Amino acid sequence: MKKNYWILVLFVLAKFILQYSLISPEYELHRDEYLHLDQANHLAWGYLSVPPVNSWLAWIIKILGNSIFWVKFFPALCGALTIVLTWKVVEELNGNLFAKILASLGILFSVLLRVNMLFQPTSLEILLWLFLYYSLIKYFNSQKVKWLYIGAVIFGIGLLNKYNIAFSLLGLIPALLLTEQRKIFMQSHVYWAALLALIIISPNLLWQYQNQFPVIHHMKELSEKQLVHVDRMGFIKSQILFFVGVIFVLIAGWGALLLYKPFEKFRFFFWSYIITITLFLFFKAKDYYAIGLYPVYIAFGAVFLGNVFEKSWKRFLKPVCLLIPVLLFLPLYNVAFPNKSPEYIVSHQSQYKKLGLLRWEDGKDHLLPQDFADMQGWKELAQKVDKEYSRLSKTGNTMVLCDNYGQTGAINYYSKAGVTAMSFHADYINWIDLSKKYKNVIRVKDASEVGKELEESGSFFEVAKLEDSIANPYARERGTAVFSLQGAKTDINKRIQDEIIEVKNEWK
Repeated sequence: MKKNYWILVLFVLAKFILQYSLISPEYELHRDEYLHLDQANHLAWGYLSVPPVNSWLAWIIKILGNSIFWVKFFPALCGALTIVLTWKVVEELNGNLFAKILASLGILFSVLLRVNMLFQPTSLEILLWLFLYYSLIKYFNSQKVKWLYIGAVIFGIGLLNKYNIAFSLLGLIPALLLTEQRKIFMQSHVYWAALLALIIISPNLLWQYQNQFPVIHHMKELSEKQLVHVDRMGFIKSQILFFVGVIFVLIAGWGALLLYKPFEKFRFFFWSYIITITLFLFFKAKDYYAIGLYPVYIAFGAVFLGNVFEKSWKRFLKPVCLLIPVLLFLPLYNVAFPNKSPEYIVSHQSQYKKLGLLRWEDGKDHLLPQDFADMQGWKELAQKVDKEYSRLSKTGNTMVLCDNYGQTGAINYYSKAGVTAMSFHADYINWIDLSKKYKNVIRVKDASEVGKELEESGSFFEVAKLEDSIANPYARERGTAVFSLQGAKTDINKRIQDEIIEVKNEWK
């Protein structure tokens, strides 16, 4: 092992230590994590919301015991490997030790600490996005066609993880055509590599076809309910904040790609960034969709600055450059992570509000950042459902039917009474079990829908009552109600089946 690799090992250790210390015990898993973990119980080549790779990781977590440690381990691992790969990119660009340390600090003390807290496809996506860029750098440095095939495999796996990585290709192709590196398209292996990528993603394409392309419905729903609130100026502001500690390194990287002779053959990376970020702005994408772009530019910038600061008085700027990402991270440490109690955040609202952290997808400010509020109240809900389920299930088969995937997945994760909650929402609509004849229903309703439930469902049951609700004042699900519907007067299974058909018809 090269001596400086021990420094890389220290970065990896620091990454894991930080990730496990950034979440205060008051917080539970995030609503999205419950859905991704539940996918391990329903392995398939595709899902309504995401492709299948994350479900394979969820299956491994399930085999390992489904503990919080392992849930947090895999995103932390992806973050650590992103540091390692950034180090390797710098190495491939002939960067010195200073450049490697600067780039690694830039990745360590960045938005990735936030991203790598949650078990979602985004952590792996960022790693694979960087790996795709690394494959291109290796190819243009060595002209070995094996890197085209490696890049194709990475892109294929990336699409099976999250479709967002397609934007990397949408940026790269026109960027390559704009530069001398367009000659790559004269290389027949490019097209064989493209065929390899197509073969890798074909099982998911087949699944999409067999299920009437639910990704189209998902994107339409996303556009109507979430992306409509995206502010383009807010998007740009977030791009600056994501890697604020090394923004000077990013600027140096972009400038070097245009003007620095040793980077001339990689100039297409500059145009790729411009094209990709323009596409994200045009489609009003969420700000974090673009995070995968930045590690490679941090590497370019670090290598350039490492060479500039190598001689004369400029070498004294090296320690300053290494301190900047650390010093700028410290104030973010106090507001960007759920390492403070909800009570603390509520009593220090201004610190969070000025950074826009209290603004949710609905465009309004709330007590906690949305991700933090999405990590509250779930255990409470599961315990209250368990209590009623244990009582009702003695009188007959009892269905637990929820309004959204967060409620459903959280109950399934935390339940001690053997509950398998169901929903018409997201992927759960494909997992509803109608093999039993249900007599009772525990209906979990969003707070905004509570007033209608007894009126709509009461006549179909002998007993219908509001049993309990989430009381946690900081939970996004505050007020979510648990209704007890006992002794069905109608065929519950048929009504559920009819509603499944109705919902799926809306996708067409």
